[in-house]
Amino acid sequence: MSGIQLNLGPLKEPLGFIKILEWVFSIFSFATCGGYSGSTSVILSCKNTTAHPDNHTIQASFMYPFRLNTVVFKGVQDACGVPWKDLHLTGDFSPPSEFYVTIGVFAFLYCMGALVLYLGYMHLYRDSAKLPLVDFGITVIFAFMWLVSSSAWAKGLTDIKTSTDPAVIVDHYCTNDVICNPGDHTSMRSLNISVVFGFLNLILWAGNAWFVYKETKLHSEPLPSDTEKGPGNDPPPSSM
Repeated sequence: MSGIQLNLGPLKEPLGFIKILEWVFSIFSFATCGGYSGSTSVILSCKNTTAHPDNHTIQASFMYPFRLNTVVFKGVQDACGVPWKDLHLTGDFSPPSEFYVTIGVFAFLYCMGALVLYLGYMHLYRDSAKLPLVDFGITVIFAFMWLVSSSAWAKGLTDIKTSTDPAVIVDHYCTNDVICNPGDHTSMRSLNISVVFGFLNLILWAGNAWFVYKETKLHSEPLPSDTEKGPGNDPPPSSM
């Protein structure tokens, strides 16, 4: 029969159970990265305290996909009566972040398709020579892509932390008329978690490749040894 045959048995096996974990972990990966928004700030103190006794806080808000060079500090125009140009954060980190999120989304979609195949068409999957081989190839590709994207995103996140660090920003924007002090900085805990989930996905997909490989024709079961042959398998005696 070629129609759908619902069978929850594969979920009890590593082949299906790990696919569920991959599906969940891929959601956490792109959600923790793509849903992030934060801000950084610098406190400006005027040297001419008579004319400008109050401190001024300038703030820059940033979010995914982290094109920081387009982010402008707000509240700087009237600070200390100094003519200011638009102050930007530095760096464009959209390539590693978008690459990472894209891999997460595609992994999420593939896991959904694979689970439909496992739960509804496992009889066709195991009777086919091509489906397990294609599944194995895609699993290996995703394992490699998780390695590349997670490594690139980890490096990109390190650079984002540097570019948005108030202690680093004050070194670039202070003038002779203004004293700069680091302000508040939004935590990047969720972005750190996204990197962790990226490498966990790498481990899951690499490990799952073995179980998918066992479903292919490339993995042949060992032939039984002579000691494992039953009495019914003994060769007939030769005729005299």
